[in-house]
Amino acid sequence: MEGPNAKMLRIGEWCIHPSSSEISRNGETAHVEVRTMRLLLCLAEHAGEVISIDELLNQVWAGVAVSQDSVYQAVTSLRRLLGDDPRQPRYIETVPRLGYRMVATVSPFEDESTAPAASAPTSTASLSTFDAPAFGRKRRAGFLGLGFPGAGWAAGAAICLLIAGAFVLHGKLASGNRPAAAVVTPEPQEPIRSIAVLPFLDLTQGMQQEEFADGMTEELIDKLSKIPGLRVPSPTSSFYFKGKQIPVAEMAMTLGVAYVLDGSVRKSGSRVRVAARLVRADNGFAIWSESYDRPFDDLLMVQDDIAGEVTKAFQSSVNTGDNR
Repeated sequence: MEGPNAKMLRIGEWCIHPSSSEISRNGETAHVEVRTMRLLLCLAEHAGEVISIDELLNQVWAGVAVSQDSVYQAVTSLRRLLGDDPRQPRYIETVPRLGYRMVATVSPFEDESTAPAASAPTSTASLSTFDAPAFGRKRRAGFLGLGFPGAGWAAGAAICLLIAGAFVLHGKLASGNRPAAAVVTPEPQEPIRSIAVLPFLDLTQGMQQEEFADGMTEELIDKLSKIPGLRVPSPTSSFYFKGKQIPVAEMAMTLGVAYVLDGSVRKSGSRVRVAARLVRADNGFAIWSESYDRPFDDLLMVQDDIAGEVTKAFQSSVNTGDNR
């Protein structure tokens, strides 16, 4: 199942390519981390059955010492890739205190590669039916059909003169404006002072802290928007990307920002850990990351405290670090 000869599957709307560790749908392709792909195949192999977390650890992470957090993170990643909602699952269902279950339809993938090939000759034939000489005759008929002998040639000559004059005039204008165009250059300073906060991921067991993760996101947007001169998209704009698997560069371009801040929320006993990461939008490199551990008691105080720390760290990183 995990080897290079693993057969392709269809899970719901997605085609699964185990050998290349990719999934595709309607021309959209996404890469899946190797362990995450193994988890997906394991759930698909036992579709409709509840697979415990310990069993997933034994099958997917055999011989590797990891905690149950690895399973939670892999499932969260899969849901984002598949566009699944844990509250109304169409692919992976969480069974409280038991494990996870694949609820989507799983079947062998039928090779559809011949369909585009069959349609190719039709496309070529349609192109070959374009009659260039006939097209030219129609254009000439338009020039000649003026109602009196020789009028077509005179009109054609006049049009040629007008076109030639237009080219000469355009050349003079272009040469006259060229120095000014060379002087004007884009100013990169404005996008530098802009950041978008993406919805933080809920990586807690059973994903029971989504409200806390969303509140963390809104608190960060509020804190960052108070920095003078810094442009921060509203929560409405940021939450549009929640659950969507879109490249950072594309999200940043849509929001018009130079930096992206994302992160996650995890919980162990009575403590919560919030991880935050600052990413350059133009190259996708993380230039700063930090984790914050707090007692999980006064949630509003925790959100305010961590948001304040992240804001200070962002200012320090941008002002003294990577501005290019």
